[in-house]
Amino acid sequence: MTELLLDRLENALDEIRPHLNVDGGDIEIVEVTPDMNLVVRWIGNCESCTMSALTMRGGVEQVIRNRVPEIASVIAINSNAVKF
Repeated sequence: MTELLLDRLENALDEIRPHLNVDGGDIEIVEVTPDMNLVVRWIGNCESCTMSALTMRGGVEQVIRNRVPEIASVIAINSNAVKF
């Protein structure tokens, strides 16, 4: 993963982080696969939140799609919320 791509992804996730932080959660980048899938991990209260699938679809995926369109999908390794 290039430094520029990582910076763009972190900046995109920074848009959603304040909403996650309010509820005691966060999200971190694990990797970008060779086929451009973004693998993330929910942190804190987001790990066990029943709303994480909605947050993924309505928040994380939207921001990534708009800011880093070359990402094919977003996969949370510790959630049922996978792919767009």
